[in-house]
Amino acid sequence: MTMNKKELTALMKQLGVVPSKRMGQNFLVDSHFIESIVRAARISGKDHVLEVGPGFGALTESLLRTGAAVAAIEFDRKIAAWLRERFKDTPLRLIEDDACKTDIPAIFGPDTPFRLVSNLPYSAGTVIVANMLTLKTPPSDMLVMLQKEVGMRLSSAAGESEYGSLSVRVQVLYEVENVRTAPPDLFFPKPEVDSSILRLTLREDRPGPELFRTLSTLVKVAFAHRRKKMFKQIASVFGEEAVTCAMNSLGISLDIRAEKISPSLFLQLAGLLKNA
Repeated sequence: MTMNKKELTALMKQLGVVPSKRMGQNFLVDSHFIESIVRAARISGKDHVLEVGPGFGALTESLLRTGAAVAAIEFDRKIAAWLRERFKDTPLRLIEDDACKTDIPAIFGPDTPFRLVSNLPYSAGTVIVANMLTLKTPPSDMLVMLQKEVGMRLSSAAGESEYGSLSVRVQVLYEVENVRTAPPDLFFPKPEVDSSILRLTLREDRPGPELFRTLSTLVKVAFAHRRKKMFKQIASVFGEEAVTCAMNSLGISLDIRAEKISPSLFLQLAGLLKNA
């Protein structure tokens, strides 16, 4: 059962929990919205689902009702203790840890497909998504709530102001869909900005681990000074001759800035530079 703001305030007072802005703690308090998230996730009883930052379990409870195998990672010690008691008669696997450092493959098994469905903490959402990209078995899909600005970074196209290295890394692995915007009233305490709900679906034509590592290095270097031409930056890592040859073969101007190159073209460039 989803608690309203009054009930949640009373519980937090009882537990001695003060929502931390530094940790990005904004708890969902709208039951209709939570159910719409679970419907949008299209979870079946055969799925393995990971939730990061369950808070007081409003979304967790709805996820468990689907019959899926659900694991949740909670960093706050007091909240984790309360969750452990609340869900003691359910199959929930609760992990008290920092999700940015958790051994994710060990939760369900290194080769077990899983799905990420979470209201991600504002403070760690970017790091958590970025970490998922590096897993041997990344999530088959993600339905995540993030600060709207972060959502724009994940979904922006080449040439847009929020487009950057994370945009490229996400989009070569996942199809990104903006599901809806979540206003501050759905949370307690109210965040200062809107949230975005994104669906990320793993691509069948995604690059393998070795090529993805090369791509990650390439775009991090290319976007390090986004207002400068990227040639000198990437040549310092991959070599001037190799970069010149690769860019010329793809018809990329040596004067171009990284923000003008699409994820697919970056991937082609990484393929040519992989063995440089």
